[in-house]
Amino acid sequence: MIDLFIALSPLLTVGFGGLLLMLAEALGKPANNTGMSPDGAVVVDAGAGRSEELGLLATVILFSGAASSMGVWLADPATLGVELVSPWLQVDRYSLFFSFILCISGGLCTLLGGGYLEEHKIDRGEFFTLVVFSTVGAIALGFAGDLLTVFVALETMSLGVYCMIGLRRSSPRAGEAALKYFLLGSFAAAIMMFGAALLYAATGHTDLAGIGAFVGGLGGEASGETAMVIVGMLLMLIGMAFKISAVPFHMWAPDAYEGAPTPTTSFMAAAVKTAAFAVLLRILLIAFGDPRLMSWGAGWPPVMACLSVLSMTIANVIAGRQSSVKRMLAYSSISHAGYLLMGVCAAMRLPEEASASVMFYLAGYCISTIGAFGALILCGSRGKEAVSYADLAGIGRRHPAAAAAFALFVISLAGMPPTAGFFGKLYVFRATIDAELYSLAIIGLLNSIVGAYYYMKVLVFMYMREPIPGAPIAIPMRSSMVVSALIIAAALVVAIGVLPGALLEMAAVAAAALS
Repeated sequence: MIDLFIALSPLLTVGFGGLLLMLAEALGKPANNTGMSPDGAVVVDAGAGRSEELGLLATVILFSGAASSMGVWLADPATLGVELVSPWLQVDRYSLFFSFILCISGGLCTLLGGGYLEEHKIDRGEFFTLVVFSTVGAIALGFAGDLLTVFVALETMSLGVYCMIGLRRSSPRAGEAALKYFLLGSFAAAIMMFGAALLYAATGHTDLAGIGAFVGGLGGEASGETAMVIVGMLLMLIGMAFKISAVPFHMWAPDAYEGAPTPTTSFMAAAVKTAAFAVLLRILLIAFGDPRLMSWGAGWPPVMACLSVLSMTIANVIAGRQSSVKRMLAYSSISHAGYLLMGVCAAMRLPEEASASVMFYLAGYCISTIGAFGALILCGSRGKEAVSYADLAGIGRRHPAAAAAFALFVISLAGMPPTAGFFGKLYVFRATIDAELYSLAIIGLLNSIVGAYYYMKVLVFMYMREPIPGAPIAIPMRSSMVVSALIIAAALVVAIGVLPGALLEMAAVAAAALS
């Protein structure tokens, strides 16, 4: 029993930490804070001063979850009797790798949230509790070995995100974004559950290993069970495509990313997408890993390839036409889903190599994306966000540190050396070429060149453009919590870019757990 608690310690640490955080938020005494409203009136906000304290506590909880994940990794989960929780929760190095990445991502987002809420005088201490419990759901997705666990974990993660998007209740845009994401997310979850029901009806199993064993035992001839498995698989893929915001299931992402508070946007773009890819890889390689379902004729690879090409191409074209930096980053995240799906396609022929490349890419993408949104927070005026390219004009001179951080993360997202993003793309492209998917690799390379345009546009505005004449000169905000998050993220991006071998080796060991 002790081994069971040790194996599940990442999940338990963050879960019980969330309860502690909820108690601290409920019992903490609010402090009065005076600020200025946009019309110049003095506003007394009771409780906003708690944002930094709650943010620090949430960060400690999530980083403790990351430490627990690494501790179980080093102890080797195979020696801890983790079959006690199988098949509902699979505690292996694959799930621990994602648990570590998700806890780090969540911790960075709570650091951003502490500075952001304090700066904008928003008394929403529940934000940190929502981040922690959404991270619990995200971790559980990585651990999930059963379709019921997948659904429960997915909804645990999603419900918190729905609330975080609508955190600023006075903003019509936030309300619209939350409602749109909630409605579309509910439909996607229903479609996914219908697919799970068909799989259960056809196979008699909800655990992924049982489904995979049943599918492997099906004969080559057409049958009702075969048809139900294929339809159920497609419906499951539709639900997962919504969560990773792959085209054409991306329509919610730009509005939700733009309307949500920026720390929430960073969590959605990084942690939610990473958790969705974690469970997607496990489902495809374990439940649908039969050679017939991994073929180009009647399997999932052509579906993933179509989603990849559409996501890369359409998102990159639209991103280059945006005037809002947040919407540009939203479409950027959609294009990154396309690059990641290239690696998923390659997994049909090279399961371990391709899976490891996807995992490495996700680690670098998470840190770079959170860092980019954090730099965007820091580039804003006090009490006002920087949301357009015009807001960034001249930031390189007015706020050189924030501009330098933003430039680093943008370069990483563009896939340029010496950053984590460069090696992430390199390994995914190499896996795609090794799998002999040459056409897909060429399309991905062309899209990377197109994507570099709108990333470089950010640098042009920061360093080569002057503010619009007559526009008020922004006073860049200063937040020790946001700065701390950016320092950690920048150090990780550079460290992974300079020494990628250690992380790639961890990803390879984790990917081997899927076979």
